[in-house]
This record gives sequence, structure tokens and C-alpha cells, in this order.
Amino acid sequence: MLPKTYRKVVAARFTNHFRDAAEIVETELKPPAPHEITIRNHYAGVNATDVNISAGSYTPGSKPPIDLGAEMTGEVVAVGDSVQDFKVGDWVVTNSLGGYAEYYTVRARFAIRVPEATPEILSLVLSGATASLGLNTVGDMKSGETVLVTAAAGGTGQFAVQLAKLAGNTVIGTCSTDDKAELLKSLGCDRVVNYKKEDLGTVLKAEYPRGMDLVYESVGRGMFDTCVDNLAIRGRLVIIGYITEYLDTPEAVSSPRIYYKLLGKSASIRSMFLMHFIKQVPEHMAQLMALYNEGKLQAAVDPTRFEGLEQVADAVEYLHSGKSSGKVVVRF
Repeated sequence: MLPKTYRKVVAARFTNHFRDAAEIVETELKPPAPHEITIRNHYAGVNATDVNISAGSYTPGSKPPIDLGAEMTGEVVAVGDSVQDFKVGDWVVTNSLGGYAEYYTVRARFAIRVPEATPEILSLVLSGATASLGLNTVGDMKSGETVLVTAAAGGTGQFAVQLAKLAGNTVIGTCSTDDKAELLKSLGCDRVVNYKKEDLGTVLKAEYPRGMDLVYESVGRGMFDTCVDNLAIRGRLVIIGYITEYLDTPEAVSSPRIYYKLLGKSASIRSMFLMHFIKQVPEHMAQLMALYNEGKLQAAVDPTRFEGLEQVADAVEYLHSGKSSGKVVVRF
């Protein structure tokens, strides 16, 4: 029997300082509509872009309150009259706004059945799909290339490293601690650059003078500039985020326009906002799940425990502290 109410985290006001925006509210739990399912949440994924959601960037023109959280996994506890693909007791994952909640109701077509609800499987949803789409669909990744992954030990970077290796490429990954470097080595990274100890630009020019064929970049600022400077002939740089600027206003720069650096190499800069590729997520999810089930893809989960709605803001701040390694999750 479903409860009459449930709790969730909403942005009561728009600001990219997540803790200032977030409030826990209690709301009525209505039965699912004919094409919907209701899920009891077990794990919610924490993402760098949570601060953009709390700032209202994902819902232009909307007014607070808006639901927070972008991915979750749990157990189906109710199905609408027209739903045929799911039944009560199924385990599912889904990635749409509202993941920071005890219960979640969504159109059935936005859910994917999984063998069980685990943090590892959850990490494949948003983070894994972002890596797969960014590298393959947007980045046109081939085999025999040199691929650079920034923030490589993060929730999405870890999958970019592994997918690039599985495709037969040489992979360089950046990170900020020795522990993260060890994780990247265990995932098959060919060259790990701890940018707190080594200068990335110096390493790339000395060890990879031909340049990077593909860059999977999520950091921004000086890291982005270094990546552009080290693109190979026909190199592609895929932007999937710029975490160094999420909590601040955009940094103003004064330098020659970027086409001076790109044209002479026939290089390109591309970007990927996952919501623009949402229809392709199920296909990529199926491929990722197959690799995971075959033991070809690992899913690293940060060991720091965050429990319940009360610790959601702590989890978001922890991710932005730079201390996390692997996927950060909140447990219910």
C-alpha cells in the first residue's frame, strides 16, 4: 500500500549555491496516471550539474519550486492502467528531474528495467550514457587514436576512460590525487597526469607531440585552454561541462579568437548537452549494461556514505569539493 505523502528536495529559489536553493518538502503521492509508474527510490545519483538545475538553467522560464536530482534507481511500487512493460516489483533506473525524492512517478517510457537497484548500475545511467554519447556520437571516436579525458576519475570520466580503451585507443587521464591516479590505472588508463604534481601542457607536448585526436573535457578554464592547444590535426574536443565555473559567474577572457588555433589544424570544438540526445539514451544504456554484465566495464562508486534527503546538499557539496572519486550517490 502506497503512503499518502512523500518527501522530496526542491529548489525553493533559484541559485547555483545548492544548499541555499534546496528545501525538503512533503507532498501528496498520487496514483500513477495510465502511462506512468511509481518508483520507491533506493539510490539517487549526484552530478556536478545539480547546481545548474538548482539555478534554473534546466527549466528556462519556470518558477520555483522545481524538483531536484537527475537520476535514481529503485523498485516499481505501482503501475498505470495502460502500462504493459513493467510490473510491481521490477527494478528500474530513470534520469529525469526529481531524483532527490523518496518516491518518484514517471512516464513508463523514461524508465529502464535493470537486474537490481545498485549504485553501480545507477552510475551507468547519466554518467555512462554521457560518456558513450560524448565519445561516440558527438566525438566520432575511432580506434587507434590518442584520447584525453579530463576529470577522469569522476562519475562520467571513469566511463570515458574505459570506453576509449575498449575501442582500442591510447588514453590519458587527468586527476588531482594519488588515490584517483591509482583508480585510473586500475581502469586501464595509459598515462595518468596528476595536475597537482605535473603540468598537463608540458606532459602532452613532451610525450604526445602529435597532439590529441579526441578530448573529453568537463573542467573548463585553464584546462580547456591546454586541451585546445594540444589538439592534433583534425582533432576533436568535446565539451560535456565546465565544472570550474558552475559556482561562479563566467570568466571573462581576452585573447585571440579561437579560430586562430583551430583552422590551421582542421580541428573542431563540439559540445553535448545530454537532454538534446535523450532519445538515444536507451540504446547507449543497453550497450553499457551489456558491457557491465560481461565484466568489461567497471563502475566505481565513491565510498563516502550520504543517507537520505537530509544529506543531499552535503553530497552535492562533497562532489564540488574535488574530493570524490567515482560516482557519488545518496542512499535511501
